[in-house]
Amino acid sequence: MYSQTKIAIPIFQEKCENVIEIARDCIDKGADVLEFRIDALKNPDIDEIKNTIEEIDFPMIATNRIDSEGGSFKGSEEERINILYECAPLVDYVDIELQSNDEYIKKIHDTGVTTIVSYHDFEKTPGLDEITYIVEKEQELGDIAKVAFMPQNLEDTLTILAVLSHCENTIAISMGDLGSYTRVMASKFDSPITFAAGRDATAPGQIDIETMKALLNMDLNIMD
Repeated sequence: MYSQTKIAIPIFQEKCENVIEIARDCIDKGADVLEFRIDALKNPDIDEIKNTIEEIDFPMIATNRIDSEGGSFKGSEEERINILYECAPLVDYVDIELQSNDEYIKKIHDTGVTTIVSYHDFEKTPGLDEITYIVEKEQELGDIAKVAFMPQNLEDTLTILAVLSHCENTIAISMGDLGSYTRVMASKFDSPITFAAGRDATAPGQIDIETMKALLNMDLNIMD
């Protein structure tokens, strides 16, 4: 047992059959949660997506990321949100971006699914006050806040740790190699989820699942 922080592994594949194959591999490696990056699918069909989720039958985050936050979905915003809405009853979490229309976020949240409201910036890390404001907005709209920023220096990564220290029920990530340690430290602050890589690294600085589990177990053994 490493910590109450769940390790999620994203799956970013063009075909649903490949999603199923990699999901089984990630489960064998000890993932607690899978993140289904629906935006990676070349031809997203809602029935096929739902069948894939049901066949995998494992705790899952449904994510259909927009391009401005590192995603690949090519359809309309209405189509993007509808896919998430249709998936909500079948998954444990839905991740929807803060910049989405508030009504869309409410529509997802009203299904009863645990809603992760997220914000990503792949260029910089704002100050603590600005990030705290973002987290508060996310928590007003959903259940779990998620922020991920690119650090320019070590101080930026410490800002992310300060967010984790001050904000409950929050996933806060400093991306890139410089910030990769924050993904491990998340467990110290009871962050609900941290992200590791299986076969698909979907963000800079993701640590592979085996290394992540070893680091978390090592940390607990030292504490014991």
